[in-house]
Amino acid sequence: MEKITDKFLRYVSYDTQSDENSSSQPSTFKQLVLLNQLVDELRAMGIANASIDKDGYVMASIESNVDAKVPAIGFIAHVDTSPDAPGDNIHPKFVEDYDGSDIPLGDGRVLTVAEFPELLNYKGQTLITTDGTTLLGADDKAGVAEIMCAAEYIMNHPEFKHGPVKIAFTPDEEIGRGVVAFDVARFGADYAYTMDGGMVGELEYENFNAASAKIHIQGRNIHPGYAKNKMINSMLVAMELNTMLPVEQRPEYTEGYEGFIHLISIKGTVEESDIAYIIRDHDAALFERKKEVVQQCVDFINKKYGNVATAEIKNQYRNMREMVEPHFEVVDTAIKAIEMAGVMPKVQPIRGGTDGANLSFMGLPCPNIFAGGHNFHGRLEFVPVESMEKATQVILNILQIFSKNSH
Repeated sequence: MEKITDKFLRYVSYDTQSDENSSSQPSTFKQLVLLNQLVDELRAMGIANASIDKDGYVMASIESNVDAKVPAIGFIAHVDTSPDAPGDNIHPKFVEDYDGSDIPLGDGRVLTVAEFPELLNYKGQTLITTDGTTLLGADDKAGVAEIMCAAEYIMNHPEFKHGPVKIAFTPDEEIGRGVVAFDVARFGADYAYTMDGGMVGELEYENFNAASAKIHIQGRNIHPGYAKNKMINSMLVAMELNTMLPVEQRPEYTEGYEGFIHLISIKGTVEESDIAYIIRDHDAALFERKKEVVQQCVDFINKKYGNVATAEIKNQYRNMREMVEPHFEVVDTAIKAIEMAGVMPKVQPIRGGTDGANLSFMGLPCPNIFAGGHNFHGRLEFVPVESMEKATQVILNILQIFSKNSH
């Protein structure tokens, strides 16, 4: 069998950044290069039904080798990387037998223990880091490698007992469009897991309710020498609106189950400005309240300045908990599988979103399991090799547990 590091290094060599400004499906053609490569690799393993559809979704299945009726279990990872940092010409670096000291990456960047004390959890292990100039792509090519290693193990070990196994690789997760055209019925899983979490042991079946808010401010530009009682500086109005929002609900002051209203962009001139927010909360009622607060601030600005602001507030995804809890065996099984791998489960809410959230509301309960990486979306990203190996074990353990429980 090929080592997981070899698969991972091959996958991160592909530039697969998605593009939120593109209207195509997938958003970038370059994602299809790796997706087609994965189809070829699955077929080379003996999974002849591996295919890619017109929307860029790779699906494959391995038939059950037990007589009992076992639920079909799916494993899903996305191939795209975040647009937040450079994602081409990635040059991973290996830190073998990590000694617990700071790690110089290059390009003036350093992984310091003071800033990232979790590094000490991996003393004696092998870390894969960036060279400081790009992201690494462990989000989510670690997940891709883990699923591919598990599939290869199953195909090479017919004595390993399992029910139906479903595999999927998707584009565009990083821009919130990962499963917009995903055919749940064609996938054919009863339950699934996204291999897209962070550090080893993480298991998540709760995520934020999410919305976006785009606000346009139409100002009035008058020559500054003659502007008294006439000019409306849209940038100042935008700043005023932002100061009206609750400071304590900014993401830098929140943790755990606390939600936030996060200013993600602001641009403008005296004449017009645009500001954008993302709104998040695990609690549905608090989520609705946050959206109301944003709208109330816009209404106040319009009352004060005369209908200069328009707001577009759109829901993005919902907390999967309500869809997963009725099928809690999918969570219990993952907890047992993580423990079987010799890892302490860390069940926690996602302070973000996952394709599993949308899939859960599409009828496929889909918690999120660790892929092993840290510091996603940036040049300080790293992943311990041993964490990826543990994730592969967890996949196999899940299949084993479902198979045994069905006898």
